Amino acid sequence: MKKVYIIHRWEGTPQSDWYPWLKTELEKQGHSVEVPTMPNTEEPKIEKWVSKLKEVVSQPDHNTILIGHSIGCQVILRYLEILPEETKVGGVTLVAPWTRLKPIIKEEEGAEEVAKPWIETPINWERIKDRAEKFIAFFSSDDYYVYSEEVDLFQEKLGAKTQVLENKGHFTEEESITKIPFILSTI
Repeated sequence: MKKVYIIHRWEGTPQSDWYPWLKTELEKQGHSVEVPTMPNTEEPKIEKWVSKLKEVVSQPDHNTILIGHSIGCQVILRYLEILPEETKVGGVTLVAPWTRLKPIIKEEEGAEEVAKPWIETPINWERIKDRAEKFIAFFSSDDYYVYSEEVDLFQEKLGAKTQVLENKGHFTEEESITKIPFILSTI
């Protein structure tokens, strides 16, 4: 049995997008699954979201699987940075991960200011790479927020197995993405 934690996106909730479906499917397989409500989802802050994840995942180990969506991926990476050297999780699955965002972010009121610390705060890739047994990242061919170059970055920096899926947008319910069967094979 794995302990799976699904970290939702900016402006998301545990009930949005594909999270309820994935939680149900993983529980059917016998896994323990938690989808925590992250704080102030309208204006996510690094420290508060990482602290929440640290609180929720009290004893990370090789049976721990972390799944993130969009900013939830950033939270997982930054959480892994602070883990002790001897701690390693079993796996990390990232859906629409990013380190920078396309210009559309400037069109959404206040979004650029919220995103700025997430984009400008350095990421210690080497430390993160050593904190998980494997990394898998999924991208969409038509994501309106995430640059296609992020695929290469996550392969290079984390050795992530990556896959670009056709026409999934940003993997949200706005694009009718309420199930993501491809993720089940990553657990």
